[in-house]
Amino acid sequence: MPKPLRHPAPSQIALSDVLEALSDPIRRGIVQRLSQEGECRCSAFHSYASKTNLSYHLARLRTAGIVRVRPEGTCRMLSLRSDDVEARFPGLLRAVLASAGVGVTRAARRTRKSRRTSTGRERG
Repeated sequence: MPKPLRHPAPSQIALSDVLEALSDPIRRGIVQRLSQEGECRCSAFHSYASKTNLSYHLARLRTAGIVRVRPEGTCRMLSLRSDDVEARFPGLLRAVLASAGVGVTRAARRTRKSRRTSTGRERG
């Protein structure tokens, strides 16, 4: 049985860890793809790096609090923790993805939509 993976609580997500994790182009590419496509199998990223190297990058994203990894049968599913990162550092993930050429992502649109619903209008 594989050991459980540790994910930081939303209050434990540190700005320096998030920025460091997003400074690498491979990890930014993974986050971009997750923001566009939603949850993916870890194997969907094999073209990004070797299996060992990919494992390292996914672990860095997980321990920084940017992604959540959950086991499903024999594979692991990867999802972006955009709501947690947005709650902790509003606009950060959207800004990093926009500067990398992604623009407004599904996660960012969902966040803006939830703001309009809760306040009656969009904030900043």
